Amino acid sequence: MVVCFCGRNALIRTSWTDLNPGRRFWGCPNPRSKCGFIGWIDGPMCERSRIVIPGLLRSMNRVERALEKSKEEAKKLKIYMFCSWVVFVAVLVSMY
Repeated sequence: MVVCFCGRNALIRTSWTDLNPGRRFWGCPNPRSKCGFIGWIDGPMCERSRIVIPGLLRSMNRVERALEKSKEEAKKLKIYMFCSWVVFVAVLVSMY
């Protein structure tokens, strides 16, 4: 087990910075700690990975936001459809 400067067992984390996207490292388990411990598990990324991975992450985030918007719109449309059926049934009932 790897121990950080605080004397605690370090946790495996993943970096999502532009310089080290997807790179795993040992880090202090206390996010508010100022010990600054970091120990890389993976080797350095190649230059191409440093360019491609952040772009892919941005694209994935855009797609996820669009999906959430679509889910919200679908929910609204379901509510509108239900309301229109209620009104339709009410009009049919009032006709008889």
